[in-house]
This record gives sequence, C-alpha cells and structure tokens, in this order.
Amino acid sequence: MSALPKAPEPAAEADNPNTIRVIVVDDSVVVRGLLSRWLSERSEIEVIGTFRDGKVAVDALDRLDPHIVVLDVEMPVMDGLTALPLILRKRPGTQVLMASTLTRRNAEISLKALGLGARDYIPKPEGNQKVSTSEQFREELVRKVLALGAKPAGLKTIDPEDPTGRETPSARETQDTAAPTDRAAQPTRSMAGAPPLRSVNSIRPRVLAIGSSTGGPQALMTLLTELAPSLKSHPVVLTQHMPPSFTAILAEHISRASGMTCKEGKAGEPLNPGTIYVAPGGSHMVVATLGNTPIIEISDDPPVNFCKPAVDPLFESVAEVFGPASLGLVLTGMGHDGGAGALKIADAGGNVIAQDEASSVVWGMPGAAVRAGSVCAVLPLDKIASKVKSLIAGVAQ
Repeated sequence: MSALPKAPEPAAEADNPNTIRVIVVDDSVVVRGLLSRWLSERSEIEVIGTFRDGKVAVDALDRLDPHIVVLDVEMPVMDGLTALPLILRKRPGTQVLMASTLTRRNAEISLKALGLGARDYIPKPEGNQKVSTSEQFREELVRKVLALGAKPAGLKTIDPEDPTGRETPSARETQDTAAPTDRAAQPTRSMAGAPPLRSVNSIRPRVLAIGSSTGGPQALMTLLTELAPSLKSHPVVLTQHMPPSFTAILAEHISRASGMTCKEGKAGEPLNPGTIYVAPGGSHMVVATLGNTPIIEISDDPPVNFCKPAVDPLFESVAEVFGPASLGLVLTGMGHDGGAGALKIADAGGNVIAQDEASSVVWGMPGAAVRAGSVCAVLPLDKIASKVKSLIAGVAQ
C-alpha cells in the first residue's frame, strides 16, 4: 500500500444541496485519489472528503453530513468493519458502500458488514495498478454510488445505467399520479404509467426462482428463513449479483440462517426439493431438462445487463422448463436485470412478485419488472413470504 499522508485531506461541506455527497475512506492515497476523481467527474456527485483510515473518517463526521461513505475493509488504525457501526451511530441513514478485494476472508467481512448495516459492497482489484486500470471497477463504483444516492429525500433520481446522467421522474413526482388501488399490492411509491397487475395464477408452482442485487443478501436471509418450512417440496434457484468466492460464502450464510441446504449450482445437477441453488459468481446459471428431469446448467456466455451471473437467463430458462408452474421473485437491486425474464415467466402463465420500493435498498430491478407488466403483486419484504406460502399451497389471492 502507499505511504500514509501525515493528515487527512481537507474536506468541506457540499455547496450544492442537490448533489450526492460522498466521502472516500482508503489507506492508499493513490486509490483515494482515483476514486475521488472518478466520482467527481459526474455532476450529480460531490466528494466532500477523503480519509486514510476509519478513525479519522468517523471523527470528521462531526462536521460532515455525507449521503454515502465508500469504506475500505482493510486499513490500519481502524478498519472498515470497526468503523461501520460508529459511522451509522453518528450519522444514521448514511449509505455505506464497502470496498474489498476478492478474497474469502474479505467476502466474509463484506457479508458481515451488510448484516451490520452497510448497504452494498464493491469488489476491488488487488493493488493500485489493477485498481487504476480496471474500467469495470470504475464503472461499477459510479453506478453503485448513483443508485444508492437516489435514496436520500429531495435528491433527483438518476438512472445509473444511463451514461448521459439523464434525470428520471422521482418517486415523489410520480406517486400522486398513480391510480388508487389496494395499497397492500402496490409499491409504497408507485411509478406513473406502470401496467396493471396481472391476475394471480392458482396453479401450484413447482419451482421458486429469485433474482436480487443491491440489498439482496440481507433480503434473502430474511425471506428464505421465513419460507424454509414451506419449501421442503420445492427447489429454489437464485441469482444474486456477486463475484466469485462471494456466492459460495452467501450460500453458506443462507444455509445457516434458513436451515435449508443451499449451495452453488453445478452443471448437470438435478433440482432437488428443499434445496437452494445459487448461481456461481462469474457464470450464468440456467435450468434445462435431461429426459424429464430438470437440471442445472452453467454457462460462460457474455454478461447480460452488465451482470454475470444475470437474472434474465435464469428466469427465461425457468419459464421454458416449468411454464405456468413457475414462481418468480424480483427483489431489491440496481439496474433492470430480471425485467425481461420476469415477463417471460408471466407470459408463460407463471406468477411474479416484486419487492416494493419502500423496502428496497434500490428499486431498479423490481421497478423494471413492474414497468414490464409482469407482476401479480408488489409487496414489502415482510409480506412476500406470506404471499409465496399461499401460492405454494395453491391458494390464489
């Protein structure tokens, strides 16, 4: 790592109240400079401080009010995991984005950080040279900061997938134009012009397919723990946007939390009831058939919607194999992955449920499914399990 500066770089309050205020915390002066420059190139983002370790960052919160903290995991004096709860205690509501290299240890730390209140994580290449030359890391950093920055009240909503930075209608602007309906089935903050909800298909599902991204790990722990007793006779296929090593750790965490068997999917493996199959990081996972037996297939095809693994290929394959006996869930996540696949499930006669905006960390993926007209229900996270249980029981609501 680079030599530490004698003091943290100066930080100042943001001048523009409409920008996303960010501080960067990393012990490498080179990395701090790169991240700060990349983020500052977007007019929607203002970097109001950069710091060399967690302690100086926490101390600086007495005079700063950031929307987002980009927080390195490994730092001297005070590491990211130690600083995280202190940041959230001083500034509740601050969105913390953990940055960690792709090691098993850091994957464990990142998932633990999500449980402690971090909103998301970003895999960081090892070494300053790899950080400086990784266009993928740069783009993902900017997209995630823009997506998380859309949450604070009063800030305009930016589509992080749109390189022009074009503003999209904010939730507050659209909610008043939504037609009055049953609030339990609608997002807390609706999108204007969304198609009506589909009718619920009463055919009992044979598979549960789930797609998630930003905010997904914690949502999955909560949901699958509650659903576990009802899934003894059903396989679950799951794509969570994660890199290699992270997905294996996620599967272990879900197993411990839910008591179900959860593992990365392997090519040719049959779908067994009561088992959760997680798409391995760096590969797409789809469902196929061998004779009359549904099996897992792993693909090295190019990224879809900037993602690998991606939700769309999984959902599309589920629609082909299971047709109207498919049940899809689109949970919190950045971008629009899963929108096209959810429509395939719905058009095949299956049911799709989307997490609502208020309970989502980022309402990109669920919002895309709603806009596609594929969903039969839009529910807060704590209501989804009950709906799934009723559908598994063959009770249409």
